[in-house]
Amino acid sequence: MSEDLVLFEVEPRGLARITLNRPALHNCFNDVVIERLHGIVQEIAGRRDIRVVTIQGAGKSFSAGGDLDWMRRSGQQDHATNLAQTMVLARLFKTLNDLPQAVISLVHGNCMAGGTGLVSCSDIAIAVQDTKFALTEVRLGLSPATISPYVVAAIGARQARRYFLTAERFDGVEAARIGLVHETVADHDALLAKGEELVQALLLGAPGAIADSKLLIRRVAYQGEVGEDVMRFTAENIADRRASVEGQEGLASFFAKRKPNWVG
Repeated sequence: MSEDLVLFEVEPRGLARITLNRPALHNCFNDVVIERLHGIVQEIAGRRDIRVVTIQGAGKSFSAGGDLDWMRRSGQQDHATNLAQTMVLARLFKTLNDLPQAVISLVHGNCMAGGTGLVSCSDIAIAVQDTKFALTEVRLGLSPATISPYVVAAIGARQARRYFLTAERFDGVEAARIGLVHETVADHDALLAKGEELVQALLLGAPGAIADSKLLIRRVAYQGEVGEDVMRFTAENIADRRASVEGQEGLASFFAKRKPNWVG
């Protein structure tokens, strides 16, 4: 069943845990996994009770990327069917990238190809130091197409020109250096501990403010000169935040020296 391939649970405190669950195949994607993931991410997008999302892999790896047998069979289908399947994958990455909730990837073992796409779509990524990363597509005669907007945004065009073309492997330390992950930890236990630390930090933030901050980043990240439209967008963003229920509650709680009402 598809539910067994990707596990999804929501804790009362507002944390959703997504676990890729094909450990025997290093959690690689096929059409069933992609459909299940996309459905979960779509559900999360519409749920106000979910405030933080973590993504991790069961077993020895985060994700080895696409299931090669599935990709081979997909490439043998007619163009319309093949394209339809890749569009589902593209929509998965887009929906994950644009979630209003904060998303954390907890990475260990192997993180290849599409696995790096999930990491790049996350707001925060932490990896075990010896994690093996690679963008392996060119060695299979493919390209990292659907993940490219997010990976390039994470590591920059210059690093992408190296790692997209060489497909060489690199570890968590290098992944942190080039911006694919934010920091590394020594082992899996430390990874889970760091993940919990980040969850607790994120739950201190107002959920609407986090959503607006993510929108703000997407809107201004690729701007060159700051023109009138960008100034107006940013001014409206903070003006609306100040007037919002959350903004008024946050300021009131600060002056009253109490926790705001979104902190448990």
